[in-house]
Amino acid sequence: MINEQYIRFDWAAKRMLRDKANFDVLEGLMTVLIGEKVTIEEILESEGNQEAATDKNNRVDVMARNSKGEYIIVEVQLTRERYYLERILYGVSKVITDNMHLGDRYEKVRKVYSINIVYFPIGKGKDYLYHGITTFTGVHTNDTLEITNYEADTLKMRTPQQVFPEYYIIRVNEFNQVATTPLEEWIDYLKNGKINSDTQAPGLQEARQKLLYMNMSDKEKRIYEHHITDLMVENDVLDTARLEGLAEGRAEGRAEGRAEGRAEGRAEGRAEGRAEGRAEGVQQVAKNMKQLGLPPETIVQATGLSIDEIKSLQ
Repeated sequence: MINEQYIRFDWAAKRMLRDKANFDVLEGLMTVLIGEKVTIEEILESEGNQEAATDKNNRVDVMARNSKGEYIIVEVQLTRERYYLERILYGVSKVITDNMHLGDRYEKVRKVYSINIVYFPIGKGKDYLYHGITTFTGVHTNDTLEITNYEADTLKMRTPQQVFPEYYIIRVNEFNQVATTPLEEWIDYLKNGKINSDTQAPGLQEARQKLLYMNMSDKEKRIYEHHITDLMVENDVLDTARLEGLAEGRAEGRAEGRAEGRAEGRAEGRAEGRAEGRAEGVQQVAKNMKQLGLPPETIVQATGLSIDEIKSLQ
């Protein structure tokens, strides 16, 4: 089998998969995840209109509407973000509210699927794919609330599963196995950039033709290679700054913890020392990143500090 080089999915999602001719690649990923055939009607603008300067835009890599009128968000996150779960929730909520107009009946609310492809550690778990849905469970009976036949047939009510959002978090770096299923083949591509020549996975057959590096023009290749270089440098800078900052913070935390432990007790000293060490470690990470010239927005994402806190660091 020829070892072909394929374009990274994060690059393709931002630039190539928005083209109607390439919808079938995205449709394949969505179909594998959701478990039913997905047909994209259109790619929507992912920047929400701002009514005021204080409004926050919704920045996602792909926002699509399928043939059922449902919305699908796809976001690829390469570097750590402290409030990523909150960001996921905000993104879904923004899609719902932006597509409702004053005076619309609530029947206009459409289901949203949020697909999040992350390349950083998030949460504690052993799986590489997590799926979140909303169900209503009896507090005392433990049964699931469902609609009746009358509500479904006569009132045309939808079930909670048809209304509330669904969330998928793909922890790409946690995938460490031989790909044998369509889903595993997709994760293998997302992590390692590999697509088997005999793949039958929806979307990957099309990706083999449309996301082939050699098919790019010389200009596209130069831009793409610059993107890859920038990504490698940014990740290296972030990792170095984080490790240096945490090491310094731990050392200071241990020293202070021992001093306070002698005065107030070892248990309290260790606890406070660890807490202060972590806080100082985060600040040191931010200082290192600031000295390396990284933009404040990147430092905010990596450390969770506010813009004002970052500006005050010396």
